[in-house]
Amino acid sequence: MAKIYGSITELVGHTPLVELKNYNRQNGLKAVIIGKLEYLNPTGSVKDRAALNMIEKAEKEGKLKPGGTIVESTSGNTGISLAAFAAARGYHLHIFMEPGCTPERVQILKAYGTTVQYYEDIPGFHEIIANYGFDKERIIAAMQKFADDNGYYYTSQLTNDANWQAHIKSTGPEIVEDTDGQVDYVVMMAGTAGTLTGVGKYLQEHVPGVKIVGVQPDLESLFKPGEDRDTIDGVVHFDNHGQSGHPFIVKNDFHYDEVIDVDGTQVYAAAREIAQSDGLFLGASAAAAVLAAKQIALRLENEGRRIVVILPDDGGKYLSTRMYKED
Repeated sequence: MAKIYGSITELVGHTPLVELKNYNRQNGLKAVIIGKLEYLNPTGSVKDRAALNMIEKAEKEGKLKPGGTIVESTSGNTGISLAAFAAARGYHLHIFMEPGCTPERVQILKAYGTTVQYYEDIPGFHEIIANYGFDKERIIAAMQKFADDNGYYYTSQLTNDANWQAHIKSTGPEIVEDTDGQVDYVVMMAGTAGTLTGVGKYLQEHVPGVKIVGVQPDLESLFKPGEDRDTIDGVVHFDNHGQSGHPFIVKNDFHYDEVIDVDGTQVYAAAREIAQSDGLFLGASAAAAVLAAKQIALRLENEGRRIVVILPDDGGKYLSTRMYKED
C-alpha cells in the first residue's frame, strides 16, 4: 500500500539494527556487535529524536508560538535537527555554535536559513569566562536571558527533560522490540547524555541484567582550541574514576554500569576499518562506541553476548577532519 508522509517530522525513529558481521569476524570477536543506525533519521543523526520531542513539548505547553524563534547552543547535530524541523513547522532558529564544530555543520545550518553565531557572541559570555571560567550553568542562564529579552524560546537541550524522554518513548522500546529483549550490553557516547540517560533508563527497566556502557574521549582526545590532534568533538568526558560530572546523569539519578575511555587516533582508524569491512560510513562518536564495544566483545566471559551500539551519525560532517583523509 502506497503511503505519502506529510512532513519529515513523521520520519523520525524506527532506525534499523545491523550486525557488523565482517568487523566481528576480522577482529576474532566471539560476542556479536550490532549497530543501531541512527544516521538514518531524516537529518542524519540521533538528535532528531530529542529535537522533535523538545519542539512538540514546547508547542503543547504554549511556549512556542506559530512563527516564533527557537534558540539553542550546539556542536552541530542538535542544531541541524532543530533547523530542519523549525523550517518544516514554520519557525526560525538562532544557533550559537560551540567551539570545535566542523565547517560542514555550519554550512548545513545556514542552508536551512538558520541564524548562526558562536559562543563568544552570547551576551555576557566574555564576562562569564573572565570571572568564572567556562561555567556551563552561567552560560545557560545567559542564553535564557537572551531568549527572554527577545521573546524567543530556548530549548536548553542540556536541561530539558524532553531530551532524554525522547529515548524513553522511542529508542529504548525499539531496541527491546527489535532484539526481542535479547540484549546484554548497550554502548554509547554522551554529549548532553540524553541518549545515554533515556536509553539506559528504559533498558534497565525492561531487560533484566542488561549492562549500560558509556564511552568518553580520553583527556588527550578532547577538543582544545589551537591544538592539532585527532579529537572527538560534540561529546564530553563525563566520568572521572566513577564520579559523574554530567548534569543529566546527576539530575536524573541515572546509574551506568561502566565507562570506557577511547583514543581519538584509534577511533579514526576504527572508522576507516568499519567503512571498508561493513560499508558503514560512521561519524567519530559512532566509531568510538564501536571501538569500545570491541573491548567488551574481546572479554572471554562475553562469548555469545549481544552488544547493541548506538551509531549517532555518519561521516559526512567529518570530511574536513583527518578521520577520512588519506595518509
